[in-house]
Amino acid sequence: MQSSLNCKKTLEDILTEISIQYYADSTLIIVTQAGKVGNLIQASLPATVPIIFSPQDSEPNAPLLPPPPIAIQLVPLLGSAPSDRTQTLHNLYVAQIATIVWLSQSENPLQAARKNVVVGIALRRTNETGDSDLSETERKTFYGVMSAIQDLLSP
Repeated sequence: MQSSLNCKKTLEDILTEISIQYYADSTLIIVTQAGKVGNLIQASLPATVPIIFSPQDSEPNAPLLPPPPIAIQLVPLLGSAPSDRTQTLHNLYVAQIATIVWLSQSENPLQAARKNVVVGIALRRTNETGDSDLSETERKTFYGVMSAIQDLLSP
């Protein structure tokens, strides 16, 4: 396994950089549209919780994503989102990214040693409407980021 993976993609006309760094006790993933780390959140999951790839029906042309386990624990480490809505969006990103990473690193669903995943996320602000629903731009960006991470982690 390489110690560092990187890619740049233009998602919804915004350059998005993704970097994956492997450490002995964790995996660090940076997703940025602002050239900085932004909000840093750690995801952990007890080793006794299995991660099973059972993709949910999603939108057409969207990548198949494994549902994040309900026992996932998210801990903010650095920074904060500008609004509760943005914090919820960041948590969604972190939970999904961590699940993808754990699946890519596991040889069986119940793995004894599961590394924490730390995600730094800095997305460009969108014109939030105050709704709980994602805008079309946010949805396409989310799926674009998840697809890029799946591509980086695939053998």
